[in-house]
Amino acid sequence: MSTFTHLYKPSNKVQHETHDNEAVCSSWTQQIMSLILFAFVVRVRDGLPLSASTDFEHNRELQERKQQLRTISKALACFPDRGTVKGRELNIYFISSEGVSYMTVCHCSLPVAKAFCFLEDLRWEFTACFNSTVVALAARPYPFLEFDSAIQKLKQQYNQSGGPALEVTLAEVQEDLRIHPLQVINLDEVELTNGTANGHMEQGPASGQNARLEPVSAPGILSLVLNIMCASLNVIRGVHLIEYTFQDDYDGIWNVVAFLLPFVCCVFQCHLYLFHSSHKKLKSFTLLSVIVLCNLYLLGLRNAWQLLFHVSVASISTVLILTRKLQDRTNDCGV
Repeated sequence: MSTFTHLYKPSNKVQHETHDNEAVCSSWTQQIMSLILFAFVVRVRDGLPLSASTDFEHNRELQERKQQLRTISKALACFPDRGTVKGRELNIYFISSEGVSYMTVCHCSLPVAKAFCFLEDLRWEFTACFNSTVVALAARPYPFLEFDSAIQKLKQQYNQSGGPALEVTLAEVQEDLRIHPLQVINLDEVELTNGTANGHMEQGPASGQNARLEPVSAPGILSLVLNIMCASLNVIRGVHLIEYTFQDDYDGIWNVVAFLLPFVCCVFQCHLYLFHSSHKKLKSFTLLSVIVLCNLYLLGLRNAWQLLFHVSVASISTVLILTRKLQDRTNDCGV
């Protein structure tokens, strides 16, 4: 409390110099407006951003803190209900309640108790507007973007009056912080926990089980449909030939294999197109080679047009597999 009072208390020299008073007050207003810079509401379960305040600050450290908010939000389920991340001039504070976390970036000169008063008031405002069922059913980022106006209003009240605005009092929060000391979170631990909480660690170039590919294109959808068609034709012909193979003392067993192998290859081509895999180029060309060789072996059972169709579909699928790139890991939280 003394830090906060000292921050806003003008010196004796300023009180006696009326000429400079307006300039000091202008600077004081600018400083008080920047104590609470940003607020962020996320779902604890998966870090889905629900709402955020609009800010026009281009402070480099603020951008760093907002990036850290995204990292923290992905690991909230592994942390206590209340915590902080210390910075040079800006600190991050958060509280979690009923599956929702309320986070803020504040200037270090703002007392911790007042930052948590702001978060408690933000929690009261949010729970009054949205129930837990609506929050749980949210499927896209920022479904409650209209709540931004409530956040902005609360920020303005705190930055102008410097105190609690709704249901909590500063004394209650100070007492609670004294009884339950605030946990300071290390960002290195946050990043490690974030990877563990999401079921994966830092991915290398050869590992892409959790990598995200570019969206499926229209030609990609067409190739998948044609691949499924080719796979169906192959398995139908292969199963049909098995019946005759048993009757002819397995004379046509290699024909059955030549039909069933392309069926398996078509299925794997669909998988390679839909999901990222290590050694994708090698696997793609191997599958294509097997399909081409098997169809050449079936030259007597298929005419030239049928062979051309199967080989063309396999070739187009291979090209699309190799040209579908990994998606750039842009930030999905627009904060």
